[in-house]
Amino acid sequence: MTVLIIGAAGQLGTELCLRSKVRGYDTVAVDYNELDLTNESSTQAFVAQVKPTVIINAAAYTAVDRAETEIASAFAVNRDGPLYLAKSCAKADIPLLHISTDYVFDGKKPTPYLETDTPNPQGVYGQSKLEGEIAVARTLNKYITLRTAWVFSATGNNFVRTILRLAKERDELSVVADQTGAPTWAGDIAEVLLEIVERIHQSKTITWGLYHYTGSPAITWHAFAETICQQAFELGILRKKPFIKPISSYEYPTAAKRPQNSALACALIQEEFLISQADWRKGLEQVLIQWKKNNEFST
Repeated sequence: MTVLIIGAAGQLGTELCLRSKVRGYDTVAVDYNELDLTNESSTQAFVAQVKPTVIINAAAYTAVDRAETEIASAFAVNRDGPLYLAKSCAKADIPLLHISTDYVFDGKKPTPYLETDTPNPQGVYGQSKLEGEIAVARTLNKYITLRTAWVFSATGNNFVRTILRLAKERDELSVVADQTGAPTWAGDIAEVLLEIVERIHQSKTITWGLYHYTGSPAITWHAFAETICQQAFELGILRKKPFIKPISSYEYPTAAKRPQNSALACALIQEEFLISQADWRKGLEQVLIQWKKNNEFST
């Protein structure tokens, strides 16, 4: 069983590599320095050389605001890369597990989004990810596209790291309180993907297609920030909690418009794979404990 992990140095890729090896899979892990996904011929040649049993694509252009000006780069990585991987998989008759995002929706729906809801991205990032989804679905039969949201981990830059850094420096933080979504620990996403890989390994029947998976419960960015600071305080990472002021999206303008509600309904993956949503607060605790152990936010 050979698992090819694309985007190995990212938040999800790092967790995938750790867990794939623990499960005993022959793991081939590459990042953009080793494989240029935006080059079709080199992508196809690499896949043909490795001969993986399954490919997990965790690579993405995720700079949401920068994508508004770096349009070509966003589409090259988020649309063209998945297309080239899907073509390679179709040629070799192997499945592709691909990651997408809640940003394919406009955020106007008052309840969590279903897989069957019509996407309407509000920015270049969301549009590029949507077109990547479409490219995979049109090219390949054996695929899982997993939409997720608000990803955090112990590696890389993310909201949790930013809030902790600012909490160390300031007595008051202003955080948007009118956008709702679901934080998701990269470790939980990795476990979901590898559970699907194990089913492939065991030749179990799989209903291919599009699924949603996020942590639970859905909250606002403001409530997320408060939880981060509270847990960090309880673990002794923060000496004191800053006051976190709730503000509106209008008070914190960004280059790319964010969906007001990007909560995803995750019943389908439970129904098809018996995979339940994990409590992201437990994942957050794991991240904070790891940082404390590594002395990354020393008091």
